[in-house]
Parts: sequence; structure tokens; C-alpha cells
Amino acid sequence: MRSVSWGALAALAATIVLSQTARAQNVPQPPAAAEPCESVHEFATTDCTLTWHGITLYGAYDVGVGWVSHGSPQSPYNYEGESLVNRNGNQSRFLIEPNNLSQTGLGIRGKGEFLQDWFAVFNASTGINPQSGQLANASATDIANNGLPRGSYSAVIDGARAGQPFNDEFYGGISSTYFGTLTLGRQRSLGTDAMLLYDPAGGAYAFSYIGYNGTMAGGGDTEDSRWDDAIKYRVAYGPVHFGAMYKFADGSGGCYAASSTWTAATCAPEDPHNSAYGFDLGGEDGNLSVDIVYQHYNQAISVLNPLLGPTSPTQPYQSALNSVNTIPITGANLVGTTNTVYGIVTDNSALMVAARYTLDQFKFFGGYEHIRYTNPSNPLGVGASDQGGYIMSGVEDNNLDSPKIAQIWWTGVKYALDSKTEITLSWYQQLQNDFRVPGSCGGAAGVVAACAGTLNEVSLYADHHFTKRFDVYAGVAYSDVGGGLAIAIPHGPGVPYYYDSNLAPTIGARVTF
Repeated sequence: MRSVSWGALAALAATIVLSQTARAQNVPQPPAAAEPCESVHEFATTDCTLTWHGITLYGAYDVGVGWVSHGSPQSPYNYEGESLVNRNGNQSRFLIEPNNLSQTGLGIRGKGEFLQDWFAVFNASTGINPQSGQLANASATDIANNGLPRGSYSAVIDGARAGQPFNDEFYGGISSTYFGTLTLGRQRSLGTDAMLLYDPAGGAYAFSYIGYNGTMAGGGDTEDSRWDDAIKYRVAYGPVHFGAMYKFADGSGGCYAASSTWTAATCAPEDPHNSAYGFDLGGEDGNLSVDIVYQHYNQAISVLNPLLGPTSPTQPYQSALNSVNTIPITGANLVGTTNTVYGIVTDNSALMVAARYTLDQFKFFGGYEHIRYTNPSNPLGVGASDQGGYIMSGVEDNNLDSPKIAQIWWTGVKYALDSKTEITLSWYQQLQNDFRVPGSCGGAAGVVAACAGTLNEVSLYADHHFTKRFDVYAGVAYSDVGGGLAIAIPHGPGVPYYYDSNLAPTIGARVTF
């Protein structure tokens, strides 16, 4: 085996394995050219890496203070803050806002040569909430509000991080200088990789709709921004790069019955069919970079807890059903409703095109994604597995009267004021179609969640680096929602958002290593 320096190994590892992933959000990656630190002073003043024998420790701590015009009390499990318009936000608040530019957390990665130009690689990373020390856990934000009056809810989100020990990524594989990198385990989806590269705000929770809400990154649902049981391949030849990804079915499909009078004794077990696949083709030409990403996910889950209830504006308490398609089980429950989730299940297909162009001190960004949702070809039932080991006590497999179409586009610019300061302006919009029975939206029928709707967000922030490791930021985001997207409950008549807009100025600081 030929001899190489550990610094060269670390640089090559960053170049090959991580060049396609983002550096701005979710436990940032050190620059590819960084060398291992040789002193405390060098660690504090440069971008050197904490590398020893080819193994690198990395992480970030990011926390700030913000004001929201319409928000909820902060949750110890919430890792996204409250900058986006909130369906349960009912009054103005000052809040500790976590992870505004980057996800606070820790990671460890390594790379070692076992044959000439062949390397074993691994990466393990997790997100931690700086306001509480809890592991990032979107499912727990929902479950914590089960049974409470809606006006008493704390912050509620849905997301791919569900309290797993390694809630970002956990994978291993092999890498070749010439044949690319093949990895297996829990990994970011191709859509997440592209979002972090082509979002002007780099996926910043406080200032980016597509970073805060993983609908675009997950190809339809935010839980799918990371895939368990996945195999991922990436390779680059000159200016062109290619990626492919496949997720194997896992977990339990639960117990399902189509009858409206079904009981626990008459339902039939379902096999899991939650496989997924995706492809990415892109390239660079001078200052221009472009990627096209396609993703398809079977039995994608969007968790509704605690928004199963109230089912009407006059019913103030959440109702925890043990059910399929909102039809309660008669007889003994299959699973309890304590510490379980309720969600909508769909099959999703998404096509995204994104580009970035650099001109002097400016970086211009833009992208578009088309997502098609259908009722699942293979339904899930009560007792089905969701992310993070949680079980579903309620499942909706027929939520859509017709295919739902969501379109998301965004644009923005990042301006380097000097070598240490950047200013970023971004705009995002999501549209959805009418996917109710034709003629049932508008007029006397009113507007429900299955009717057409629009969400907008615009943000502006400045980020100043005192050193390579320490920066401070300040900015503001404004978002509003209308039509069907402003209805909190996706079934029945629905319950409107308390308020259909949110103004959220935020200041904070970040340390990365």
C-alpha cells in the first residue's frame, strides 16, 4: 500500500464523499481543502479539521433570539424554530430560536485506503436542539400536544428527524477515485442534497421555506428528506455528475380493512411497500451549475398529530382516534393511542430542476419542482411503522379525491459584501391544485384543505464571519398562506389557521468545526 499523509486523506475524503452534499445546514462539512488542526490556536483561527488517523469530528452550535407575530410556545423537541407561518400560531412572542442557519449537532466521518485508490468510508451525524439539549424529534412535537386544547399547543412540526440516535445520517460504504462512491444506511435523499446546494439560503430554517419545510427536499413529504435502508451511488466524470438512490421496504404495514364497519378482528395484515428510488443528473460549466432530480416514494407518510382534531372550529380538544381513514376501530384496539401518530399516506413522484450561477460577488439561485400525489397503491393500516420507531394508530389511505399537484419554485441572490460578510435575499412559493371532487371548491361549498392554495415566503439576512468558525447573523422572514393551504385539518370541513401570515425577525450566532 502506498504511503499518503493523513491531511491528504482528509482532503480527498471531503472532496469525493461530500462534494455533493450541502455545507450550510444540517451539521456543516468543513471545506474540502482544510488540513488537520495542529494547535488550539489554529483550530480557533482557521478552518482546519479535527482529524486523527483519517477520522474527522465535525459539528455546529447555532442559536438565536427571535420575535414572531404569530407563534406558539417553544417545544424542547422542535429543531426548526417558528419563522414560517404557523397553523397554530396564535399570538406574538419572543422566543429562543434554534438552528437558524445550521442544525446544531455532531458528526464523525472517516475514510481509509484498503487498496490503491479504493477507500472505506463512513459518516454518522445527529441533530441536537440547543434550547433544550434534546435530540431533534419532530414526531415528539406532535405527540406532546395530543389531547390538549388547540390554544395550548406548543410548537408542532413534521420532519425526518424523530429522535433517532443518528437522526441526520448513518451510513458506510466504499469510494473510488475513478468509479465513484457507493454507500448504504440512513442517508439524505437526492432532493435534500440538491436543495442544500441550490437554495440561496442554504436550507436555513429561519430564512428558507424549502429548508424549513422538507416537502421539496423529500419529493412530497418532509419525512422523506432522509431515507432509511437506502443504497446511494454518486460518480463524476469531468463536468458531469450522476447519482442514483434506492430505498428498500422496511418496518410493518400494519392491519388494514376496507370495510366501513371493520373491527380489530377483521382487518388483514399488510406487508410494507414503502420502497423509493431517485436519480440525479447534473453538471458544471464555468460559473454555471445545473441539476435535474427525479424521486418516487411509495407509501409516504405525512403526520397530522395533533391536527387530527379539533375536527371543527367549535370542538376545542384533539381527538386521538385509533382508525383507518378516520373510521374508528370497534372492539379492542390494535395499538394504543398513547405515544403514537396519525398520518396521511400517499404515493409521491417529483421532478426538480435547479441552477446556480456566480458572477463576481453575486451568486444567483433558482429552481422548480413538480410533485404529484396519489392515494397509495398498497395501503397502510393501524400499527404501521413510521420513522424513529413510532407506530401509527390512525391512517388515511384515501385522503385524495383526485391526484394532488404541488408546485414549488424559488429564486434568490447571495452578495459578498466583503471577504467576511454576505447578504442573502430569497423568495419561495408553493401552489397546490383542487384535489377535491370537481365543483366542490368555492362558492357555497367554501374552501377546504383539498382546494387550491398558495404559500409565499420572502427573507433577507446578513451573515458576518469574525473567524472561519464563528459568525453572527441577523435577518427577517415574512410568510403568508391562502386558500386550501390555510386550512389546518386535511379532512372534513377543516379548521383555518389562527392567522394566515407571520413576520419573524431573528438574530443569532453560530460556531462550526
